[in-house]
Amino acid sequence: MTKDIYQGLNQLGKDVKAPTNPDEAQLDRVANPRPNVDYFVRFTCPEFTSLCPVTGQPDFAHIVIDYVPDETLVESKSLKLYMQSFRNHAAFHEDCTVGIGERLVAELKPKWLRIGGYWYPRGGIPIDVFFQTGKAPEHVWIPDQDVPTYRGRG
Repeated sequence: MTKDIYQGLNQLGKDVKAPTNPDEAQLDRVANPRPNVDYFVRFTCPEFTSLCPVTGQPDFAHIVIDYVPDETLVESKSLKLYMQSFRNHAAFHEDCTVGIGERLVAELKPKWLRIGGYWYPRGGIPIDVFFQTGKAPEHVWIPDQDVPTYRGRG
C-alpha cells in the first residue's frame, strides 16, 4: 500500500478552523485501500449538538453512522469538523439527521449507508430519526446500533 491515496487531503495534519455551518464544511475523501472487499465502517458521535430553529436552544443527540464503502472513505478529521459545524446550525432533528446521511451518500457514493439520530428530549419527547439507502450487502456483517431508546432516569 502506498501513501499516494492520502495525497490531496485538505484538513488532516493541518491547523484548520472549524467551519461555522454545515454548508461551509468540507468532507475529505481518500481512496478505499480495500476496494475489492465489502466491509463495514461505523462512526459514533455521542455528543452531537445543533440548535432548535424556533427557540435557539441547544439540542443534543447520539449519532451513529454506518456504511459499506465503495471507492472512497470519508476522512475522519473532516467528518469530525463537519459534525461540529452543526453546533450553531438551526434545524429540526429530522433535517439534521437525514441531511447528514444525504450529504455522505452524495459525496462518498457508498454501497450502503444508514444513520441513526438518537435525540434527547425536547419538550419532554425524545425523537429518534433513521435514514438508510436500501438493503445492506447480504454477505457483510451489520451489527445493531445498540443505542437504547431514551428511558429517562429509570
